[in-house]
Amino acid sequence: MKVLVIEDERKVVEYLRSGLSEQGWVVDVAMDGEEGAWMATEYDFDVIVLDVMLPKLDGFGVLRAVRAKKDTPVIMLTARDRVDDRVHGLRDGADDYLTKPFSFLELVERLRALTRRARVQESTLVSVGDLQVDLISRRATRDGVRLDLTAKEFQLLSVLARRRGEILSKTLITELVWDVNFESNANVVETAIKRLRAKLDGPHASKLLHTIRGMGYVLEMREAREDGGQPS
Repeated sequence: MKVLVIEDERKVVEYLRSGLSEQGWVVDVAMDGEEGAWMATEYDFDVIVLDVMLPKLDGFGVLRAVRAKKDTPVIMLTARDRVDDRVHGLRDGADDYLTKPFSFLELVERLRALTRRARVQESTLVSVGDLQVDLISRRATRDGVRLDLTAKEFQLLSVLARRRGEILSKTLITELVWDVNFESNANVVETAIKRLRAKLDGPHASKLLHTIRGMGYVLEMREAREDGGQPS
C-alpha cells in the first residue's frame, strides 16, 4: 500500500515515515501544500495523510486540488480540536479526520479502513482514460464533468465500459442492452451509438468510442498518431 504524507513538522514526518514503513506501507512525503497538491494529483496513492496547517497552501486548498482530479481517500490531521475545521474538511471532501496528538495505532486502523472502503468502491467503478463510470450510482463523468445520459445511454455505456478493449458486435450489444435480438434492425444500435458518442467524445480531442468496420464497437483509450490526429 502506498501513502502520501503531506506534513511540514519534521518530527511528525519521521514518526509517520518510520511507523508506517514498519507496517509495510510505502511512504512518500511532501513538506508543503504546493508540493503535496502536485504529488497527489500527478501520482497514484492508496491514501493521503494531510495536515491542515501547511506553508504555501493550506490543507483545505490541497484537498480541493485533489478532489478536482481524484477520489483518493484523504485523512486530515490538525492540532486544533475545532468542530468548524472538521466540518470544513469533510465538506471539501475529506474522508476522515484525526486531531493531534493522535494514537499511531488509531491512525493505522483508520488508514486500513479507508483503503478497504476504497477497494470496495473501485469494484463498482470502471475507468477508461479520463472517463469514470459508477455502476452503482449510475453516474458517468469525463474529465470530471458529468455526462447527461438517458437510462438507455448509460446502460449502453456501462456494457461497453465493463468490456473495455473488447470489440462488441451489434448483435451482442442488442442482446446486452435491449435484451432482445433484432439483427434486422441494426440501425437502432447505430443511432444509440451516435447519440452516446456525441455526449462522450464530442467535446474532447481524444476519442474513446471507436467503430471497427464490419465488426462492431470498442471503448478504449488510444494513442494519438504521430501527425497529431486521432486513430480511427
